[in-house]
Amino acid sequence: MNCIIIDDDALSRKIIEEFVKKSEVLNLIESYDNAVDAIQAFNGPETIDLVFLDIEMPEMSGLDFLNTLDNPPQIIIISGKEKYALEAFEYDVTDYLLKPVSLPRFIKATNKAQKRFNDAAQVSGETNDEIFIKKKNSTLVRLNYNDILYIEALENYVIVATYDQRYTIHFTMKAIANKLPENKFKRVHRSYIINVNRIELIEDNTIVIKEQAGSKVIPIGKSYRDSLMDDLNLISK
Repeated sequence: MNCIIIDDDALSRKIIEEFVKKSEVLNLIESYDNAVDAIQAFNGPETIDLVFLDIEMPEMSGLDFLNTLDNPPQIIIISGKEKYALEAFEYDVTDYLLKPVSLPRFIKATNKAQKRFNDAAQVSGETNDEIFIKKKNSTLVRLNYNDILYIEALENYVIVATYDQRYTIHFTMKAIANKLPENKFKRVHRSYIINVNRIELIEDNTIVIKEQAGSKVIPIGKSYRDSLMDDLNLISK
């Protein structure tokens, strides 16, 4: 899940940043010391799935910030006071953490957020055969699952390749794999996810997929080969 932190308390913000780094399911996009600057995160190329949000901040409070969002992501409130809890839960926040936040309590909250995230992705996968890619200018491009040839890891980004286009987005391989149906897409290498329906040829430890510029040769990682072969409708001599 892509997340941001909004907290004017530098120490509290640093603690949450360190907790996020320890998590395998969270990807920190940015950390802000005020809510006004944080609004820009929702105009960037990355989809924000989760916000760690303080309430009492100068210029704009956390609750005022929530009122600026038409379709808010999941929110985990981090506050030094209990008195805002009732009002916060009226915004359907995922959890409410009191400062100082301990690691076990943080993990419990993020596990709750991950379950909500996975449940939503499962519902989406059951009702749609498509995914939306957000470009840098905030334009949303709709791709049918069958249009996607493969996904390639590129440092902190991934490339989503179709027959004639390549879209670079700020996402992790694990996060994008969670958004794709397992019966269509398969992880075949630490840096590649492929659409099994677009495989042209498998030779030795490589997969060939045709694209407009020619053929893309994708390596098969040793730890992924058996799983891939088990899932293929294979007929052998």
